[in-house]
Amino acid sequence: MVKCTFCGENLRPGTGKMFVQKDGKVLYFCSMKCEKNMLKLRRKPIRTQWSSRFEKRAKK
Repeated sequence: MVKCTFCGENLRPGTGKMFVQKDGKVLYFCSMKCEKNMLKLRRKPIRTQWSSRFEKRAKK
């Protein structure tokens, strides 16, 4: 299974979006919310409270 690059959730086959950057790096997104926060708004997943990466770091 592939994980969302921003929030860390598992993506089921046939869902989500794969985004390939110009440098060849592949990003996977589970929703438009994750895609906009990472690409357009340039937010970091560790500082975004609703992402699982924040919860792991904060040990909630």
